[in-house]
Amino acid sequence: MVCGLLVVLLAGCPAAGGETGEPDPVSLVWQRVQLPSPDGPGRIVVRDLAVCAGRWYAAGAVADGAGAARPAAWSSRDGALWTPVPVVADSYYGRRSVLFSIACRDGRAAAVGGKVGGAHGNPRVSTWWQRGDGTLVEVAASFELYGGPKAVNVSRLAAGPAGWLIVGNRASGAAAWVSPDAAEFTLIEGAPELSTDEQGVTWAFDAVAGSSGWLAVGGLLVPGRIDRDPVAWTSADGRGWRRTVLAGTEAYEEMQRVVLVDGAPVGVGLRGRGFGAWRQEPTGWTAAGGFGGVAGGVPSVGGLAAGAGRIVAVVSDGERYGGWLSDDRGDRWRVVELPVPAPVGADRSVSLAADDKRWLLAVDDGSATSLWGAQFPATPQ
Repeated sequence: MVCGLLVVLLAGCPAAGGETGEPDPVSLVWQRVQLPSPDGPGRIVVRDLAVCAGRWYAAGAVADGAGAARPAAWSSRDGALWTPVPVVADSYYGRRSVLFSIACRDGRAAAVGGKVGGAHGNPRVSTWWQRGDGTLVEVAASFELYGGPKAVNVSRLAAGPAGWLIVGNRASGAAAWVSPDAAEFTLIEGAPELSTDEQGVTWAFDAVAGSSGWLAVGGLLVPGRIDRDPVAWTSADGRGWRRTVLAGTEAYEEMQRVVLVDGAPVGVGLRGRGFGAWRQEPTGWTAAGGFGGVAGGVPSVGGLAAGAGRIVAVVSDGERYGGWLSDDRGDRWRVVELPVPAPVGADRSVSLAADDKRWLLAVDDGSATSLWGAQFPATPQ
């Protein structure tokens, strides 16, 4: 249900390097969207959004007043009217998980969730796949598939023609989990070029499915240095990987999110004291425009989505999240005023998804989650 309207201007302002942010600002109308509670009272928590084949998904949890949570998901045909997705969790930690990454293909979704627990307080990670009746069902898995003594983190889930891919990191460096149907994943760790080696320590953040397989992005810490250089990996099957180290500088640089724009990958991440974009051309990767700055704390890319030839990034300067838009595949960026304040901190997050007609933005300010939709013109102005 649409329950509010907010008109916002994407205001032109100076970008990194002194660019003016031209062309002219674009008028944007945000509409607030209501998510129904899946099964009783509680605070709705949204941690990720996805869209495919005309169906939208939101994933997260429902939290009670004592801080306990249960996994939850929602789906929509138009991004405006939402219905809860049935979720069946069988394990102790699964029933208490927050779904933090969701992806879909052919209108079907899968998700990754976690719950901090155990003697060492590490996240207990589980995955869910969607049955034919629409129910998200927890996948039974051994503890060491995602956890154990070699665990570091599980990052993001991606879907594509070849199946499903999770990227994350183990003690050996960047790692992946692959599955043809999301019903069972296989861990790929210690793989040549994906994992840490004499070239440096690898770290993977995100992945996307392309025309010839998978593309993952992250960073490489070269021996003898304290800053990362941006890295991209390609794989036909998610098992064997080829590493490409992008030309770096003495500044800290890494790609934290990646999307396809008209079939071409564009990554966004940290670049020195701000943010930057990198784009894959037929001749290889090239550095695109920079934007924003760092106020303090730990900066990060909270969300990245592409639609109708445009890219929107929602990034944290360490204190709050802000929006940026590019309509030239990352060369120039303009400020996007978000519909509500988006502070940074524990239990606070943003998530973003887009198709060629609509953008969806979820903002969790630590006390409530609000979901907003907006439509862009068919072609950039």
